[in-house]
Amino acid sequence: MAKKSVVEMVTELCEPIVSELGYELVEVKYAKGHSGMDLTLFIYSENGISLEDCEKVSKAVDMPLDELNPTNDEPYSLNVSSLGLDRPIKTAKDAKRNLGKKVEVKFYAALNGKKVLIGELKDYSEETITINVDGEDMTFKFNEFANCTPVIEF
Repeated sequence: MAKKSVVEMVTELCEPIVSELGYELVEVKYAKGHSGMDLTLFIYSENGISLEDCEKVSKAVDMPLDELNPTNDEPYSLNVSSLGLDRPIKTAKDAKRNLGKKVEVKFYAALNGKKVLIGELKDYSEETITINVDGEDMTFKFNEFANCTPVIEF
């Protein structure tokens, strides 16, 4: 059996803890930061995420993470963060959160002469999103575009 990655171990440990606190653990990242390795938990709540929410989750997962020792004694900085307003839509769960909102889809190569489309996110599945651009529904697989982000209007 293959050894689990740091992200897999942390996700498995933290998902129920975060859920019990009333949040959704959306993503775990383990990557090199400015001063070493960063372990970042991205959380979501329909009510938004405050600094206090991040602190609450950080305190709740700190001791269990120390006991799990997912990095095999390698030092890391633990961060807990909200998704951010302009987080790219990467999964069906991300799409569900943005259903009915205006999104910008950027393509690797031009599609009908355009590399960027802006429209309303109408539908999604595990593999596709559908956006309405100027009254026309267009469906794309997640691997067909470079990124899809919510359009932030002030």
